[in-house]
Amino acid sequence: MLVGLVIVAPAAAVGGIPRGLDASSGAWLFISGGGNVLGLVLAYAAFRIADIALMAPLVSTEGAVAALIAVAAGETLGPATAATLCVIVAGIFLAALSTSATTEHEVRQASRSLALAGGAALVFGLSLYATARAGARLPVAWVVLSARLIGVVALALPLAVLGRMRLPRRALVLVIVSGICEVLGFYAYTLGSRHGIAVAAVLSSQFATLAAVGGYLLFGERLGRVQTGGVIIVVIGVAVLSLLQA
Repeated sequence: MLVGLVIVAPAAAVGGIPRGLDASSGAWLFISGGGNVLGLVLAYAAFRIADIALMAPLVSTEGAVAALIAVAAGETLGPATAATLCVIVAGIFLAALSTSATTEHEVRQASRSLALAGGAALVFGLSLYATARAGARLPVAWVVLSARLIGVVALALPLAVLGRMRLPRRALVLVIVSGICEVLGFYAYTLGSRHGIAVAAVLSSQFATLAAVGGYLLFGERLGRVQTGGVIIVVIGVAVLSLLQA
């Protein structure tokens, strides 16, 4: 959040207070930023308990949550697009089913991590929808700024005051890259959502496919047959959806 704030704050300041900022858009900004921060806290807690390759696909169902909210709010989708989105969501669900828990302790840990990841998906989904609503009326820099500002106030500053903000040197590069990628990702999603919230939300949630493969290649995390099949379904579904949107 600190890294992102350093990047985004100057851009938001240059543009000044936008004309579209009112009680309604401000509320969407708060939901967007607050949901992003809370979702990250839940997701990182899940990642500390279970493999990234298992948790990331479940967290990425945020796209389906945001799409459902968008459709419920009145956004329309063509039959082929809607069907393809359902296939992608099914693939994500299958990718999240695999688990190697055998002992009672492992089962409890798996249940806890699934609950955290599921909570993160729900919160992220609401945040994605709010981000799109705010992004339709406000400059992208202000939309991206909201989570960084809330994160710094709610997390970074209290940790600093309590003397608990410790950043090991080995994690410094990862934190900086994470902060930069968060900003770039939110810029891309906010712009894409102006052409359709449901499609942009589902497509942007496919980070899980890369995370699962990365967890397997870089950290030796296991990919079961069901999970591998789910990843393949997601890849094919995204390819079909891209052709439909072309």
